Amino acid sequence: MRLLPPLPVREILPALGGALDHARSVVLSAPPGAGKTTLVPLFLLDQPWARNGKIILLEPRRLAARAAAGRMAELLGEKPGETVGYRMRLDNRISAKTRIEVVTEGVFTRMILDDPELSGVSAVLFDEFHERSLDADFGLALALDVQSALREDLRIIVMSATLDVERVSELLGNAPVLKSEGRSFPVEIRHETRNLSESVEDAVVRTITEAHRSEAGSILAFLPGQAEITRTAERLSGRFGNNTMVVPLYGNLGQKEQDSAIRPAPPGTRKIVLATSIAETSITIDGVRIVIDSGLQRLPVFEASTGITRLETVRVSRASADQRAGRAGRTEPGIAIRLWHAGQTAALAAFTPPQILASDLSGLLLDLAHWGVADPSSLAFLDPPLEATLREARGLLVALGALDVQGALTPRGRRIRDLALPVRLAAMAVSAAEENQAAEACLIAVMLTEQGLGGNGLDIEERLRRFRSDRGERAEAARGLARRMAAGLGGARTNGARALPGPLLMHAFPDRIALQRGGRGRFVMANGRGAEVPETERLAAAEMLVVADLTGRAGAQRVLAAAEINRAEVEVHMPEAIVREEQSFFDRTSRQVRARRVTRLGAIIFEEAPMPRPTGEAAARALADGVRQLGLATLSIPKDVQQLRDRIGFLHRSIGEPWPDMSDTALLSRLEEWFVRFQGEAGGIDGIKGRDLAEGLLSLVPHDLQRDLGRLAPTHFEAPTGQRHPIRYEGDEPLLSIRVQELFGLKTHPTIGNGRLPLLLELISPGHRPIQTTRDLPGFWAGSWKDVRADMRGRYPKHPWPEDPANAAPTTRAKPRGT
Repeated sequence: MRLLPPLPVREILPALGGALDHARSVVLSAPPGAGKTTLVPLFLLDQPWARNGKIILLEPRRLAARAAAGRMAELLGEKPGETVGYRMRLDNRISAKTRIEVVTEGVFTRMILDDPELSGVSAVLFDEFHERSLDADFGLALALDVQSALREDLRIIVMSATLDVERVSELLGNAPVLKSEGRSFPVEIRHETRNLSESVEDAVVRTITEAHRSEAGSILAFLPGQAEITRTAERLSGRFGNNTMVVPLYGNLGQKEQDSAIRPAPPGTRKIVLATSIAETSITIDGVRIVIDSGLQRLPVFEASTGITRLETVRVSRASADQRAGRAGRTEPGIAIRLWHAGQTAALAAFTPPQILASDLSGLLLDLAHWGVADPSSLAFLDPPLEATLREARGLLVALGALDVQGALTPRGRRIRDLALPVRLAAMAVSAAEENQAAEACLIAVMLTEQGLGGNGLDIEERLRRFRSDRGERAEAARGLARRMAAGLGGARTNGARALPGPLLMHAFPDRIALQRGGRGRFVMANGRGAEVPETERLAAAEMLVVADLTGRAGAQRVLAAAEINRAEVEVHMPEAIVREEQSFFDRTSRQVRARRVTRLGAIIFEEAPMPRPTGEAAARALADGVRQLGLATLSIPKDVQQLRDRIGFLHRSIGEPWPDMSDTALLSRLEEWFVRFQGEAGGIDGIKGRDLAEGLLSLVPHDLQRDLGRLAPTHFEAPTGQRHPIRYEGDEPLLSIRVQELFGLKTHPTIGNGRLPLLLELISPGHRPIQTTRDLPGFWAGSWKDVRADMRGRYPKHPWPEDPANAAPTTRAKPRGT
């Protein structure tokens, strides 16, 4: 065994070697500071089955990947790029002698999709798997697929400090589980409850100040995002003198700034690192022995209904809280101060929600099509993707021309998939290449996918100008990536003029082309949803925009990034998107069907002119849309039609299919079947006829069952008096409301359905007030009748109240005078 540092995980390395001699997969759980990230890959290099292959180590973030590779190279007395290297989107240090490749999770997904056999790879290690990124889940599913079908010799190791080991072991075919106990140094957990009226920045500043005064060592404070870090840094500026540095650490920083944040403080000084969750795992910030945890994190949440991914500030999980606390014990005994009450820890979610349940899945679906998988359920996902989100993703990919209607990858889809970009931006680049604007499009795409390039302003055109002039290392690397992408698409710009961002972005976001409507800063998008630009922004005055990023929930969406366009540009670059047609529509104000001739782009109406009121199917469809808007309650349904609906609905609830569901939800979803076909005459809600509604509802009942409707659920009950009384079916059981005198002489309980189902009788007095309900009329005659008779005969002396009603004559009348 190589001479490895005496970290806790070293004790279980022999067991790990033995397990991998007999098992293809292993789950390894080791607490923060145990050394799993650096020691396990180095240990595996010398295993007999790995001596001729590479070890691939997946890390969730670039910072962690660079740090892990650097630490392993240091232990070998080398520099990154020799035995140990790393590979990520904008940077890589790999050579012919590299045997351990530390890669970001997205890079691994591209590797395995492009080389399904993972040629020359002996083992794949999924580090910090508890973070459950979409790329990690997908990468593991692909690796398991390769292992089972192509590479039985491939070893897979899933590692984390905080992991649901039982579920992961089961996913890996009941793989053995190894646990490394203990961390390098003990960590004392303290709690400082934050007042709800106190901002998170003020609470962190207060806690940092106290900890800096009372404790030795550097401090790592976790905040939810860049904005909070910036405000906290401003509050701390100049507070501690020259012997303490305050440094930020978040994803938008360049490599030099990130590396500076994790570098040890100069001798005789201290460091305060203000970090997002980027510092939660896989890195050691030398000198840190105090962790201050705000208990908050910012997570992306995708809403399939709006197509928007918004960032939400939420409570951390218990797993994340443990990871953060562990940062304090990496190099010496430490302290973790949590800004919440100790009792609240138990209420935290056990693990961070997996991204696969809250992400745009268009990229995943495109990669699956490339892999040859139409049904994601055929792969081993720890949490399968949601069908609603997959459905939205399929729709987008078909609209962008990446998939055909059968879900197969198109030639255009292959070009889109070959670009390491989000699907929409890749589609833009492919379209731009056809107009000799690949260079411009790729530059915009890379800028939008690398947070902070060109700033964070709303105006993409302005951001692009800043990005072009940025001479920083990160910007230079990003521009180099864009050039390579453009070259792969066949080209540099050849027409001599730089394209504006707006016309290019239309190909990425055709559904988010927006027209100003309702005043400055208020826009309606082609997808029918509204979006707002702050009135102080230049783009608030634009006539049209294409929106690349926005946040908020449906109905209150705020634009985060957009570019100005005009209608002429839409007509030149996307002429097929502009439609001229005659429309029939429902006017909600008048509750009438109208018609117009329009020129539109999706839901955006450029011009319209009124037309004569429509008739026939067009009118019926518009009327159905009105019913969807207003609900079934807007229909004046006659009593007999409502009873028909209730009867059929009762049979559906009691018998089931094929008797149709008559609930509002079900009927609204089937308006095309029962409403549109039977509404050729009505021009508005008030013109809808009851007979047409009845005919439509009955049409949902299979023809061979319609004759059974009267037998199983009759409309009326014929009393012994010969009178017919309606049966009500809207409740859980059929109800007959009837004056008790009409049932005299009846010795059996009334039933329907060939005698199988008793009616619920609501017996009423001559004054039409309920006396009693019963499901057993003979039992009522023999039991409760005596008390009812004693009470009722005094109230209604003119009506008969015989002692033996089962043998009395039924009647609808009062007693004759004088009796």
